[in-house]
Amino acid sequence: MAEKKQSRSKANLDNLGLEIGNKPPQALEAEEAVLGAMLLEPSIVDQSMAELTRDCFYDKKNQMIFEAMGKLVNEHTSVDIITVSEKLKALGNLEAVGGYVVLAGYSERVGSAAHIEYYIKILKQKAIQRDLITASYAILKDAFDDSVDVDDLVDMAQSKVYDAVQNNVRKDVEEIGSVINEVMSDIQARQNSSGLSGVPSGFHTLDHITQGWQPSDLIILAARPSVGKTAFALNIARNAAVDHHMPVAFFSLEMSSSQLAKRLVVSETGLSADKIKGAIKLEDYEWEQLEYKIKDLSKAPLYIDDTPGLPLMEFRTKAKNLVKNKGVRLIVVDYLQLMQGPAELRGLREQEVAAISRTLKATAKELDVPIIALSQLSRQTVQRTGGTGKPMLSDLRESGSIEQDADMVLFIHRPDFVGLSDNPEDKEKTQVIIAKHRNGETRDIDMVFKSERVKFIEMDEALDMQAQMMSGAPVGSAMNEDF
Repeated sequence: MAEKKQSRSKANLDNLGLEIGNKPPQALEAEEAVLGAMLLEPSIVDQSMAELTRDCFYDKKNQMIFEAMGKLVNEHTSVDIITVSEKLKALGNLEAVGGYVVLAGYSERVGSAAHIEYYIKILKQKAIQRDLITASYAILKDAFDDSVDVDDLVDMAQSKVYDAVQNNVRKDVEEIGSVINEVMSDIQARQNSSGLSGVPSGFHTLDHITQGWQPSDLIILAARPSVGKTAFALNIARNAAVDHHMPVAFFSLEMSSSQLAKRLVVSETGLSADKIKGAIKLEDYEWEQLEYKIKDLSKAPLYIDDTPGLPLMEFRTKAKNLVKNKGVRLIVVDYLQLMQGPAELRGLREQEVAAISRTLKATAKELDVPIIALSQLSRQTVQRTGGTGKPMLSDLRESGSIEQDADMVLFIHRPDFVGLSDNPEDKEKTQVIIAKHRNGETRDIDMVFKSERVKFIEMDEALDMQAQMMSGAPVGSAMNEDF
């Protein structure tokens, strides 16, 4: 089946080449030189197998020879003219490639072994060019088809181009010595710095444990609906962008940019949500307070994208552009289950969510920025009887791969929300649970959620505020500045 698919793809490539008057990109002499070197030098066999695939060879005969060599390597058999000839004969391909004479001819046309690395690079480049042409041909064909939905077309186009490049790009291994040198330089830099090594969350205890959100980390923030995921994520984005002037990208798949902005205004000004929404009219002094308080917020490097059902590849493209052009240091996705995964996996929900999770982690690593992805928890969180009712890693909804891909998993737990407390004093009590942390400790952090202000406050700060209010003293300006 795969053989027929490759044949059709090559036929399409040849036909397209004839249509535009050009031959498909190929380097037959380089193909023969690499195969000839593999027949003579075992070390080149390992190098070529590590970097090349069958599709890196354009000529079908060369593909058959390389495939036979690959089977010999998998069988732990040495590669030479005799073994390759026997394997081709066993596969029924010896006559198709031209017999023993062709293999002997390849071994005689080998240049310097020092040039093999360059020949391999040429083959990889030609393969990428061919894959891009094939992808472009498929995109062109679909673009002329009125029955194809435009959103699906854009998603497929981005996927095809991305796959064409990624299939032939491989990262070289690194010597431990060079890695250690980088680590030592990083340790030295941190010794000379008293600040956080990552993007600040704005919450002292959380930052003390994490040293800020670390580059290339995927952080999952999970809770049941209406517990405060978006509010907590907005607090984090606001603290980084307003207090520390770090560019933040917020992808909101559930709420519009206007709704998010109103939440931020409520949080920033301390005015009630009803007044911001217009249900209650603002007094003159409140207008002044509003205008004064949102000055810093309006200038903050916070970028919001509220595309509903955001396709995965479109997210990657936008994220890359924001990091490159805006210097974004933190990306927030609200929320993971609303993203659209690869078109071919739609209907296979668990696999689609797994693909989304893997891509988010790969994107964080590629762009070297932390990505915070919000996620739903399954109903078993609240249906579980006994115990404290705290969420567990197994409660992550629809895919175990979310837990596997994440560098950190945070849960927001409100005992009163899940019916574990009837005490009115417990109404605002909240725990941010670090359930998984690859590079540090796990811990429960006590907080207070001020729902009317859409704000999370650490417990010790909330107690200080309460003490000041009970003593009749005005609440300090520090709280108003920070929150």
